[in-house]
Amino acid sequence: MHCEGRTMSTHCPCQQQPTRRGFVGLFLGTGILATLASFLYPVIRYFVPPPVADLGGDEVVAAKTGDLKQNSGKVFRFGSRPGLLILEADGTYRAMSATCTHLGCTVQYKPDTRQVWCPCHNGIYDLNGRNVSGPPPRPLDVFDVHVRGEEVVVSRKKEA
Repeated sequence: MHCEGRTMSTHCPCQQQPTRRGFVGLFLGTGILATLASFLYPVIRYFVPPPVADLGGDEVVAAKTGDLKQNSGKVFRFGSRPGLLILEADGTYRAMSATCTHLGCTVQYKPDTRQVWCPCHNGIYDLNGRNVSGPPPRPLDVFDVHVRGEEVVVSRKKEA
């Protein structure tokens, strides 16, 4: 069969026409590729670590000296992440990251138990930021606290 003598208006069997079989093959092939991508994406994300978030500056004014009552805590901003400032019953300030090391929930101070608690999965840290119980895999980052006049200044710990 040759199509040389035919006009454009007549059907030529040599030209490719879309078929149902071709459409189903394309549809199934696209579905298989999408399924493979959905399985491979988490594997690739597992092997490529996320970028370390910068805390912004090295120090921040977390509170004024009269803002906290004894044996209470306050969440403050340390750059782009939350921090937790605690005023203990003896008047000592402590500060740490308020981002749980398990899934990134914001932790809070529980004055009745004198512990830091993550409400997402019941993770518990002591006042030094060490994980005591629950799913958190590592301690909270602990910050230095200095009182300068009326300001409570929190800064990153200097590495020795």
